[in-house]
Amino acid sequence: MKTFSDMVKTNAPAAVILIRLTVGAVFLSEGIQKFLYPASLGVGRFEKIGFAAAEVFAPMVGAFEIGCGLLVLLGLLTRFAVLPLIGIMVVAIVTTKLPILLGHDLWGFHVRELSSYGFWSMAHETRTDFAMLLGSMFLFIVGGGRWSLDVLLEHCRSTPERAPD
Repeated sequence: MKTFSDMVKTNAPAAVILIRLTVGAVFLSEGIQKFLYPASLGVGRFEKIGFAAAEVFAPMVGAFEIGCGLLVLLGLLTRFAVLPLIGIMVVAIVTTKLPILLGHDLWGFHVRELSSYGFWSMAHETRTDFAMLLGSMFLFIVGGGRWSLDVLLEHCRSTPERAPD
């Protein structure tokens, strides 16, 4: 079983910041927009998709996207922060993209009106979801990288406190 220190530890290269900036910025932006445009991107969209209790789930998802997106941008508790984001993306793909693949509603989730359905339509529509899912999974595997607050947190936890003289 992994300890807290194991979950924070990262020896990934500094270049991981590019993935963190991408994943964090997209989630932060999408979370904010759920509150700025509730009819089209928040509660209204969740209702249109077919979510029960959309007035609960949309703000909750928006809050997780904002909070976890900020943590990812900072590289703070990165592996913990991406776990809810991975869950959000899996639910998004199942509830909005699988109906496009099938061409009909699925488990009460409604398919959007598109000019075509099937694999290629689903592949086009899911490109951002897929990129965010894989980016989040990558960050879970490697951690925040050398240029992250996780490195500072790990250093603070591993440095023994000096006894007063």
